[in-house]
This record gives sequence, structure tokens and C-alpha cells, in this order.
Amino acid sequence: MADLVMAAMTPHNPLLWRAMRDPVPDDLKPVAANFARIRDAVEKHRLDALIVIGTDHLRQFYYENSPAFVIGTAASYHGTWQNEVRTFGMEYCEVPGHTGLAEALSGRSLLPEAVDFSISREWRLDHSYVIPLRYVRPALDIPVVPIHTNASMPPVPSAHRFAALGRHVRDAVQAWDAEARVGILTSGHMANDVGGPKTFAGSPDPDFDRSAWEWMRDGDLDAAIAGCLDVDRLSEAGSMTYQYLNAIAALAAMGGRAADHADATPSRFASSPFFLWEEQS
Repeated sequence: MADLVMAAMTPHNPLLWRAMRDPVPDDLKPVAANFARIRDAVEKHRLDALIVIGTDHLRQFYYENSPAFVIGTAASYHGTWQNEVRTFGMEYCEVPGHTGLAEALSGRSLLPEAVDFSISREWRLDHSYVIPLRYVRPALDIPVVPIHTNASMPPVPSAHRFAALGRHVRDAVQAWDAEARVGILTSGHMANDVGGPKTFAGSPDPDFDRSAWEWMRDGDLDAAIAGCLDVDRLSEAGSMTYQYLNAIAALAAMGGRAADHADATPSRFASSPFFLWEEQS
């Protein structure tokens, strides 16, 4: 049977791609150090496959067809979109896919009980997948299974559904008949406002950031779910704060236990979530 050996959450802010260059600016050095910590964990655990949970930013999935959860079953994926190359200086890339693990997660002929996945066999990954992968596995040589969660367009699945997603991923990996070491890499935000009046003004809601950090530090899944059920509260914390819900999926996948490393790293771009769970050998 396969083993789930680690999970992590990082930010996916595409502005980092231009800003976090040598010499790394002082305010971004802690961000770079946290990416390096997770990069080292990916290397240490010798992963055979990586499940990458992110939220497409109205590129692959738009208002005309907005599924709650999508799983990629392709053999490879194109990375980034033209505007991300132009605006953020990102580079096009190709990422290998893991069809066997994707089928194990999605259900080959019958959807799993926990999550009604949509399936995508052709997918162009945006920065919510490419930025974390570029920083934690620059070689892009570990086959991935991308999972899109709708954490940007209402109606957003409830926090309970994100916890169900995490539990399903854990159970499906452990039931997968393969000698493989699997990791989860998810990305999102703490309180974060994009395009609104709080953009580039530091954290728009330090109180939310503090609670969100404590839920991961303490492994308090119930509190994390309860704290993210109030849609109005998350909206007030910033337009992209919903993407913190991806952290709940990671926490649930790791059995709701305290993260081995939890940091809400401040920078010019508001607070960045860095959470890491590792299986101890």
C-alpha cells in the first residue's frame, strides 16, 4: 500500500517570482527560508508522487462552469498562462502527471462517497500550482495530481467539505495498491485582498491570521472548520481569504494533528501561510 508521508501549505503569490531574487530583499528572507524548509522536506521524503491542491483563478474554470472540486487525470500538464508570463515574469513549463494515483483518488468507475469530483483530462495549471512547485521542487520531476478547489467564486464549498476532501485524499492514498511515497502540497492565503481597497496594505485582518495560524499550530481541526463557516467573516478579511480553506484539507489529510512547522510569515504582501506535517520514520 502507498504511504502518505508529508503535507505542506505554501503561499502562491505570483509577485514573489519577480521580487524574491538574489539578493533576496530583507522582508522576503523569511519567506524564502520557509520555502527552502519545505523544499528540503520534499527532498528528504523521496516522493514518488505529489498531490497538488490549489485554486484556479478563473482561467481553466470560469463562472459559466464552476465545479466545486476537479481532479486532473492527464499524463502531463502545461504550466502558466500568457498573462502570468507577461505580468509576473513566470516561465512556461511542463509538469508530469500521475494517472494511476489520479484514478485511485477520483474513482475509476464510481465517484468516491466523500467528494463529487469533476474530471479534467486537459488542464493548463496557473500560478496556484506552478509557484509552489517552482519553489519546493524546481526540477518539476515528481509526477503530480492537481486538484482544483473552488475557493474563489461563490458558492464556495463549506469548510466541512474541504475537511472531507482531505480525509478522502488520505484514505485513498492509503488504500492505493502501489509501493509509493506520496506527499500533499497545497497553496493559498491567510487574510488577503486582491483588487480591493486593502491590496498591498499589509495584512487586511491580523486577527484572522492569528487564529488561522493557531488552528494549524495546535492541530485544532474543529476550530478551523468553525472559524471558516462564516462566509461574511472570510469575505471581510479580504477577497482571496477563502483560499485558506485549502489548509483545512491538508490538516484533515494529516489526521487533524498539529503541524510540525507553522508560520504566518509577514512581508510586504501580507502574511504568508507555511505549514508542514511530516511522518516520522
